[in-house]
Amino acid sequence: MHDFEYRQGRLHCGEVPLEEIAEKVGTPFYCYSLPTLRRHIEAFEEPLSGVDHQTCFAMKANANLAILSYMAHRGLGADVVSGGDLYRALKAGIPGGKIVYSGVGKTAGEIDMAIQAGIMMFNIESAQELEVINERAGMLGRKAPVSIRVNPDVDPMTHPYISTGMKENKFGIDVEGSMAQYLKARDMEHIEIVGIDCHIGSQLTDVSPFIDAVGRLKMLIARLKDHGIALEYLDLGGGLGITYSDEEPPHPRDYARAVLDAVGPLGLKVIFEPGRVIVGNAGILVTRVLYRKQTKSKTFIVVDAGMSDLIRPSLYGAYHDIRPVEEKTGEREQVDVVGPICESGDFLAKNRDLPILIRDDMLAVMSAGAYGFTMASNYNSRPKPPEVLVDGARYHVVLNRQTYEDLVSGETVPEEILA
Repeated sequence: MHDFEYRQGRLHCGEVPLEEIAEKVGTPFYCYSLPTLRRHIEAFEEPLSGVDHQTCFAMKANANLAILSYMAHRGLGADVVSGGDLYRALKAGIPGGKIVYSGVGKTAGEIDMAIQAGIMMFNIESAQELEVINERAGMLGRKAPVSIRVNPDVDPMTHPYISTGMKENKFGIDVEGSMAQYLKARDMEHIEIVGIDCHIGSQLTDVSPFIDAVGRLKMLIARLKDHGIALEYLDLGGGLGITYSDEEPPHPRDYARAVLDAVGPLGLKVIFEPGRVIVGNAGILVTRVLYRKQTKSKTFIVVDAGMSDLIRPSLYGAYHDIRPVEEKTGEREQVDVVGPICESGDFLAKNRDLPILIRDDMLAVMSAGAYGFTMASNYNSRPKPPEVLVDGARYHVVLNRQTYEDLVSGETVPEEILA
């Protein structure tokens, strides 16, 4: 469910017409609904009440500081994958003890930063990473809390680019390799083994891959116990999908019931890392029609948002519903909705059935709250769009549009090259 509805023929976020926001900030812009975020957090957390757990929001989905601060206010932690993520999480008020650090390429500086912040744990992705974290912790006179990210070789039945738990993926360590690394970590002076981790992919629409992965983890946990390695945390990652078009992902309630039935006997604190399921349908991208372009074979609707603003359609072939901000009835046509970027791969939709659109019409690209702005770039020297947060009848610009001056901030021209 979301908070974007037509009222008297105009698309609103809550009680605010999107046209009103566009008049203030221009287009394109991202718009997020705070009530939708609230409902999604409650829908995820309610089935877990009474269960020893910590929900750590996957920041790669959306890293806006206002949204993160709201997550912190609701008691959520963070799943971070970079030093920048960690900095943002701490700045938003998320305590270090509620932060999990994932990712295959942690630098020495990032590791030091995380140890000093007192994070809950590092999710170890390789044997060499474990050695480096032990070394860095020793240099700081600390012990680093770790879990091994286990790659269970489970097919998540999702897009190959967002599959992370199969043997051909770069993430995690296979089951036998994980056992060897746990035994190695047990003897490291500056490592504290606290958990076990598994994340198999994103946009999953079936519970069964999660359960398959849990089954393989349970066998490994039993083997670890036989070797005297006791765990505190079971990190099951995230990946629960949302509806973009006709998908029917499980409700968080059904997901929680299935997972908790599987892990309950283990007696471990369960860590969840939802991202898309919390923010995906809480955000949209609003764009304006610049031109209609008719060729012998195609009708193109050229808009002012492109792959630099929302790359998912170009990168994954992802589907996003597109709705006119001004409700339209009557004749429809098949069009490609394309952006201004100088790439043939720059599109928001192909062969899409839409109402007849004219110059200056505005469109809402739905379900863009996850992996939208976080994947935006300055390609073609385009300033990144602003982000707006709506709460009922009020709205706040929580990130200003970049200026041209921002684009060159930090760049220098050595005088020698012009001599």
